[in-house]
Amino acid sequence: MLRRLCWYWQCDRLGPDIPLTHVLLHFPSTMRWICQRKFKHFGENAEMRPFAYAVCTSRISIGKNVRIHPGTMLFADYEEEGYIVIEDDVAMGAGVHCYTNNHRFDRKDIPIRDQGYYPSKPVRICRGAWIGANVIILLGVRIGVNAVVGAGSVVTKDVDDYTVVGGVPARVIRRID
Repeated sequence: MLRRLCWYWQCDRLGPDIPLTHVLLHFPSTMRWICQRKFKHFGENAEMRPFAYAVCTSRISIGKNVRIHPGTMLFADYEEEGYIVIEDDVAMGAGVHCYTNNHRFDRKDIPIRDQGYYPSKPVRICRGAWIGANVIILLGVRIGVNAVVGAGSVVTKDVDDYTVVGGVPARVIRRID
């Protein structure tokens, strides 16, 4: 039992599957305390709400005034390029998923689950962006300054600054002048 509690405390993740630290997310003071210790950077007035997940927290930076809502899943990776940066003042809806790697699927003679992964690529969400609910952001994507991603979109390519995108895959809807 003690070994399990120690593992919960030391593991590089947060979420409902890690009960000891997840309980701390329910209270603002302890949420801030645990997040400042787990994340690479956790900015002023940032929040990680209960029932959100973060994997490889030591490779995730969260800027000031960012709120990570329930259902959000941030999957960083230990590879050099497998990090996630969410800059200051980013607005995110619930259920946003960010991934820094993906399964290989090149060979027909081996099941996909046994083929390993492609090299990881970073995800960056620049300051002031607005990410709608249930958006999926795939590896290597940069979402620009004050960009808007419509709810339910799948972002497979970079989004320019001051641009509104939406759809599956996300396409430019308009530019913000």
